[in-house]
Amino acid sequence: MNEDIKRLKEIIDESNNIVFFGGAGVSTESGIPDFRSANGLYNQDLGRTVSPEEMISHTFYVNHPEQFFEFYRDKLIYEDAEPNACHKALAELERQGKVKAIVTQNIDGLHQKAGSKVVWELHGSTLRNYCEDCGAYYDLSKVTGTDGVPTCDKCGGRVKPDVVLYEEGLDSDVIDGAVRAISEADTLIVGGTTLIVYPAAGLIHYFKGKHIVLINMSATSADSSADLVIREPIGEVFAELMK
Repeated sequence: MNEDIKRLKEIIDESNNIVFFGGAGVSTESGIPDFRSANGLYNQDLGRTVSPEEMISHTFYVNHPEQFFEFYRDKLIYEDAEPNACHKALAELERQGKVKAIVTQNIDGLHQKAGSKVVWELHGSTLRNYCEDCGAYYDLSKVTGTDGVPTCDKCGGRVKPDVVLYEEGLDSDVIDGAVRAISEADTLIVGGTTLIVYPAAGLIHYFKGKHIVLINMSATSADSSADLVIREPIGEVFAELMK
């Protein structure tokens, strides 16, 4: 165990209210690409005339629903993905009473699949879908089991994934829960995120506790205020930590 991970273990051992704030880098070791790295979604040649960012915007969803769902099914849904060592470690630390909440920018549901109970999903989840007209709820199969634009079995309305698209606001209840969790934490572990996407990234400023730990492969805007910065794959860090 290297010195950084030893220090992380010491911080966790002395903490009683840890909140984990995570981004796309948490799930890359589960085979889900991130957005902004060299191999990320935004840097892929998709053979299209619009960017991935445009294709997951509210405007594109409304104006080009067929193309939106084609892209969405192809690039944002990973049914076979499994939790990695980071997801599993956080779930175990929750069971031990150390981790009190997870605040995630991811939409893959892997924290819950690993067993975590208190998860604030800032950008929603691909696992939930709803009819825009009558509000009927549908699971992932409503999107993956159909072609084209999915429609409601009850009223025929368009079924929308419960994810926050570009140009859409975050859910106020989720924001309130995340802010409360972060503001009450004694340790904040930030992992797998560049802290570029706002307003989500701004939530870490509500932290008033003792320790901030940054685990990310590249530099972030919060590095200078962190007690510990680890530049290693986050799954490997937590796998070593939990040995």
